[in-house]
Amino acid sequence: MLLDLSPLKQNREYRLLYFGQFISFFGTMVTYVAVPYQIYQLTKDNALVGSLGIVQLVPLLIFGLIGGTYADRINRRKMLLVCEMLLGLCVAGLAINAMMPAPSVTAIFILVAISQGLNGFHRPAMDAMTQTLVSREQYAAIGALNSFRYSVGAIAGPALGGGLIAAFGIKGAFVFDAVTFPVAFISLYLMKPLATPPASAKSPWADAKEGLKYALSKPELVGTYIIDLVAMIFAFPVALFPAMSDGWGGAKAAGILFSSMAIGSLIVTAFSGWSSKITHHGRLVVYAATAWAVGIVFLGQATQLWLAVACLAFAGGADMISGLFRGLIWNETIPNTLRGRLSGIEMISYMAGPLLGNARAGWMAAQTSVATSVTVGGVVCAAAVIGTAFLLPQFWRYQSTRAVKLTS
Repeated sequence: MLLDLSPLKQNREYRLLYFGQFISFFGTMVTYVAVPYQIYQLTKDNALVGSLGIVQLVPLLIFGLIGGTYADRINRRKMLLVCEMLLGLCVAGLAINAMMPAPSVTAIFILVAISQGLNGFHRPAMDAMTQTLVSREQYAAIGALNSFRYSVGAIAGPALGGGLIAAFGIKGAFVFDAVTFPVAFISLYLMKPLATPPASAKSPWADAKEGLKYALSKPELVGTYIIDLVAMIFAFPVALFPAMSDGWGGAKAAGILFSSMAIGSLIVTAFSGWSSKITHHGRLVVYAATAWAVGIVFLGQATQLWLAVACLAFAGGADMISGLFRGLIWNETIPNTLRGRLSGIEMISYMAGPLLGNARAGWMAAQTSVATSVTVGGVVCAAAVIGTAFLLPQFWRYQSTRAVKLTS
């Protein structure tokens, strides 16, 4: 039932990739708190904080597809090395801007947009490379390990970010993130050279179209994309954390709120051994996404910080279950020759939802109130998830191909 560590014990290359990205993600989550908190402190405008999602969405849509295509065409390790260097420079730019007497909100938006475009190349390359480093039998284990990395970083990173902001100001958070990138770069550099994917005679856009066609041809994949999109668009509350924290202690409270969902994620991940025994992955995603919505509804009614933390932890645990089984579906149904392109599509699906969700939450809060925005979003989310399950019966019935082979 406990976390399976065998991929880390048995595979040096995966171990280097894993720990380098662990440190880098830790810093990323510090910046995850610092950017919206800085914008809210500079403007006191929930709608503007929410608009960060739109600014990030455009480069995500463009570079998520093309980045995934290049992950299937060029050396993935070299692609990651370049991305780590450029992402580090973007964070350094945020730190320099924060040190200015009058930090520029426009500069923040530009640097965040560039970083999002770079992530469109980084994430597909990392996912595609990971799939080649481990055996098929270890997919569930690496899914849980990746979830563990996310959960620990998403708990400790925002909490540290809140503390750094309180102690050293926004610039302290950005400087901390900037120094984590060399660690990730060195870890990648120490890995053995990896084979470059076979050359493609097609244009990058033709390859991207091929990946999109494959994704849309698989009902089980379409279901993972749509369920996650509707869950996040209607019930992602993160843009409202800076405003919520104003009444509960400022920067430190903001750090706690940003960390809270990952508490539930970590608990689920630590006891994720059961996931390899589940065969009906589609319905588990639906159950978990509905539970996420319930947690957000109760968050909207929370009047104290500890209640908000409890609601977010519950929602985060549910979201981690959904993500774990969506990841299993992806790894079991996508060949590695298409993994980069499909990783780009996956990234669009699971990041576009939160970005649009932040925009929705910020806009509705500006028109009504924070509590109304959160509560209404959660109710609509639950209805949309259940409706999607009815509209996609093949996704609901999806059963693990590995489990089918074992029982046939």
